[in-house]
Amino acid sequence: PVPRLLEAQLQDQRREHEEEMEALRNQVDLMQEELEKQQQAFLQTLQLSPEVQVELGLQQEITRLTNENLDLKELLEKLEKNEKKLKKQLKIYMKKVQDFEASQTAVPVERRLHERSMQAAVQRKEKDFQGMLEYYKEDEPLLIRNLIT
Repeated sequence: PVPRLLEAQLQDQRREHEEEMEALRNQVDLMQEELEKQQQAFLQTLQLSPEVQVELGLQQEITRLTNENLDLKELLEKLEKNEKKLKKQLKIYMKKVQDFEASQTAVPVERRLHERSMQAAVQRKEKDFQGMLEYYKEDEPLLIRNLIT
């Protein structure tokens, strides 16, 4: 059983290796064909007059720059679209922050004064009793909220 399993694995690996080798051979053949085409084009270019060679070189450079320009325009469009999306998100978050701040300032004046006096009392008592705190039972939720914030 074990030798058969090993033999099957070996055959699978051999088949995969042969497939890889075939793919690489095909790739090499394609590269050789491309190289031959480029060599023929180069030889043809060498046989042309210097003026025509310069013109062909300029045409190739113009084509390359045009393609590069198109790629850059596409990238710019993507970045502008992303910028708009981020600006919209920023506006949403700014609105949320403003709403939150408005809700914080909407606390009644009396309550804020009471909170301030409680804070002052808490600070004095901390000094007097080293962390001990005296408070009324009905003020417990407000005290907890102040301690958290």
